[in-house]
Amino acid sequence: MSLCDDTLLCNFPKCRTKLNGFAWVTACSHAFCEQHGSGELSRSPAICPACSSALSGKLDIVRTELSPSEEYKAMVLAGLRPDIVLDISGRALAFWSYQVHQEHMYQEYSLSQAESQLKQMEKVLTQQNQSRELELTAMKGEITSLKKVMEDYKRKYSEVSERLMERNRQYQKLQGLYDSLRLRNMVVGVGEKDTLPQPGPHQSFNVGVTRQATPQRSPQFLSMSHDGDGRFFSCLEADGAKTFFQFSSPARERGRPLIKKH
Repeated sequence: MSLCDDTLLCNFPKCRTKLNGFAWVTACSHAFCEQHGSGELSRSPAICPACSSALSGKLDIVRTELSPSEEYKAMVLAGLRPDIVLDISGRALAFWSYQVHQEHMYQEYSLSQAESQLKQMEKVLTQQNQSRELELTAMKGEITSLKKVMEDYKRKYSEVSERLMERNRQYQKLQGLYDSLRLRNMVVGVGEKDTLPQPGPHQSFNVGVTRQATPQRSPQFLSMSHDGDGRFFSCLEADGAKTFFQFSSPARERGRPLIKKH
């Protein structure tokens, strides 16, 4: 604010708005807007909100018009001696100079506060940058170690994949051998089963006789393969006993002459 500015600011600490229309002026050289002047200065006793000075005089608080009319300007100092006019003008200029100085001091205070906050924020920003750099360095080291671990896992994965492929090839080979051996055993078992002699009518009777003669004997099973596909009965008796083919049929015994013993 300079001397040529025609606008004052409200001296209420939380207001600081431009004054226009009417203003409240105090003997301690402070000016307030219509809202805060009528609210704060209407108390009894009145105290200046800016400097806490007591305003008990009749003319310590004046409500003045900031943009007076031409008639007011022509008549307000009319009839006064020049020294009184100069005295009034000097006091008015002193009030204006005080307001300018006060605004200048306020701006300097605000600037110093802003500079201190700026320095503090710069310090905080420097500390944060240093901490971020440390974190970045640590993360770069961690990324490097993780890359090494990933390379090791890739190498192990490739080795395991090769082993798995080799085991699969071996499994396929063994599976083919197993299938071929199983098919061969099945073919051999079916061929041997087809080549067994078919018993005749007399032989079937002898089989029945043999089974009645030797009920404790059970036919033995011979397995051609582990699957049990080529099993068939063995017609041989254990321990050198006679087979059922060596017994004579009852028809042959009836055809022999009967010899009496004396």
